[in-house]
Amino acid sequence: MDLRADHRQTQTLSPRLQHAVRLLQMSSLDFAAMLRDTLGRNPFLEVDEADGSEPEPATGPLAPGEVAPAAAAGDAEPRLGAEIDAEVDAAGPPDDGGDRDLWNAESSGPRRAEDGEVSALDLMAVETSLTAHLHGQLNVLPLSARDLALARTIVESLDDDGYLRTPLEELQEVAALDPAVESQEMLIALKRVQSLDPAGVAARSVGECLLLQLPAIDCPDMRGLARSIITDHLAALAARDVSGLARQLGEPPARVEAVCDRIRRLDPRPGWRFGASQVAYVVPDVIVKKIRGEWKVQLNPAIVPKVRLNQVYANLFQRHRTSGNAEMSAHLQEARWTLRNVEQRFSTILDVAEAIVRRQHNFLDYGAMAMKPLGLKEIADEVGIHESTVSRVTNNKYMATPVGVLELKYFFSRAMISANGSACSGTAIRGLIKDIIEAESPDAPLSDAEITRQLAQQGLVVARRTVTKYRQMLKIDAVERRRRVA
Repeated sequence: MDLRADHRQTQTLSPRLQHAVRLLQMSSLDFAAMLRDTLGRNPFLEVDEADGSEPEPATGPLAPGEVAPAAAAGDAEPRLGAEIDAEVDAAGPPDDGGDRDLWNAESSGPRRAEDGEVSALDLMAVETSLTAHLHGQLNVLPLSARDLALARTIVESLDDDGYLRTPLEELQEVAALDPAVESQEMLIALKRVQSLDPAGVAARSVGECLLLQLPAIDCPDMRGLARSIITDHLAALAARDVSGLARQLGEPPARVEAVCDRIRRLDPRPGWRFGASQVAYVVPDVIVKKIRGEWKVQLNPAIVPKVRLNQVYANLFQRHRTSGNAEMSAHLQEARWTLRNVEQRFSTILDVAEAIVRRQHNFLDYGAMAMKPLGLKEIADEVGIHESTVSRVTNNKYMATPVGVLELKYFFSRAMISANGSACSGTAIRGLIKDIIEAESPDAPLSDAEITRQLAQQGLVVARRTVTKYRQMLKIDAVERRRRVA
């Protein structure tokens, strides 16, 4: 045993590099939220109000005695390896007050814009929430104060889709009336709310919601059969098992199918008719267009932040810097890191997207059948970064193409060798499976095993379980359900 002292160089992630890696793997929404938070607490960062959409570089004219960002204290760590370097380099107008007559001729009509035309805001439809719609109906009913309070308690407990998922026993305690609310009173209040528009509101299950809408069916015989199906055979209705329903009910399959079609026209989510729908749209990070016969890639200006370093504050801080201003110094360093990492983030995303388009331009020209096998290592070698960086860049990043908005990971797939020795991507096989299913006879749909045999006839040896997985990824029903629907 002996004791020796060795000099050895190792790579470690500095705080700046860790911050760069976190920024690189964020989605556009998370990145925008992080940047808004940083802008709110860092006095050295500000929104660039200029017309340009590109963020201002982190470096700018230095004040006398100011240290360049590359030589700042936080940047004194040694440069890391190629893979880590790539990750880093990678409310309306105010009220004028005053008592005005709201019923005079000037304000009785719609408000006018400054140019004399009707404002666009006046032409927008006012969204009515479900609770407001129900409260408006309750206000015109001849109810006592106690009954109205119980009905309003139920209305306020409804979810956005119109269902009541809170037990009535809990609502009895929430009402807090004197004398105490009995269960029978709560049940009457529930029935009263269920009688309001839209039909099916305040239901406690899908079956109850559909039963509340059965009066919309005019034919008594069809309404009775629909009630029987919803009450006793709801699972078979969801599975579209028409033949099984016909055997259990003793009715002709054609009649059962007609009743099932009428039930499916009922609304299982009546509350979604009211209020503004919260649709989460995917904002693409890059946009691909064909210009003069060549595919061009550009960053989406909507996701590029307009932030810059407040040079006035930075210069003042450098002139009056003291040892007691450690917190402000950390803010200045964070501002410089943020701007530099923001620039490298979008530069890396653009480089990776351009490399993907160069290798998958046939897909953009001819569709999914022309998709080539592609791995992370191929893009990493072409761009000059590490595979882990490519994985971070393609995670939750989207590309707007003429065929739709696709995630960058969509363009990667492992190679599958065909009978003639050529490589085929999984995306191309999924497109072929989709074409085979679309061309099948509705009366005789193809099973996964039959699809596997057809692929083998075309020289593509694919396992049956792989065909099943690809079919599920395409959100195509199994052969039994497709046969029942047909």
